[in-house]
Amino acid sequence: MQIIPAIDLIDGKCVRLTKGDYNAMKEYSSDPVEIARQFEGAGIKRLHLVDLDGAKASHVVNIDVLRKICQNTSLQVDFGGGVKTEEDLNKVFDAGAQQATAGSIAAKDPDKVKQWIQDHGSDRIILGADVLDEKVMVSGWQQSSGLDLFDFLQDFLEAGARWVICTDISKDGVMAGPSFELYTKITDRFSDINLIASGGVTTMSDLEQLKANKLYGAIIGKAYYEGKLSLQQLSSF
Repeated sequence: MQIIPAIDLIDGKCVRLTKGDYNAMKEYSSDPVEIARQFEGAGIKRLHLVDLDGAKASHVVNIDVLRKICQNTSLQVDFGGGVKTEEDLNKVFDAGAQQATAGSIAAKDPDKVKQWIQDHGSDRIILGADVLDEKVMVSGWQQSSGLDLFDFLQDFLEAGARWVICTDISKDGVMAGPSFELYTKITDRFSDINLIASGGVTTMSDLEQLKANKLYGAIIGKAYYEGKLSLQQLSSF
């Protein structure tokens, strides 16, 4: 299972929110490129980069940070937050991201994202499924789309999607463990996707259980920044 650290960006700085609340922001570093270098130095291969400004503005904002990370590390970066148009998508790929995450736009304009999958290939588009009580949330987690998670996933898998980041918003940033039951339900029903867990991962035993549940990867955020999981632990997993 892949360990995928996250860098969340506001004003070009590395921050974390709690349950998606912009008023509950904590800054960890003003130099996200250096944070990315530290991950690379520990042998980590992938990075989840989230443009929180972009998610709020509905267009990509922190493109320069993405470009600098891609120019100064060999990390495989997936980028999400504010990717709403073909222009946004091309900017993200031109800046060096290997993959782009389609979150709210996938719920609001599914035909557009299905076309991206056809045009760019299923390995370049990650479906971002941000959920609360198994309903897909949109607009920086501020609104419910009303869509059932499993219907949403089924629709996109039939359209060729193969990568999914699923975030249980109730678990995000509270360091109380991930949504094991939810992920098991997903992997039991959809065995042919690369499912990445996001939200709540706090301990090595969390990672072991996710691995046993056959997830492709796990995104690590606040647990690393708050010192619950070390680079050494993550690199040795």
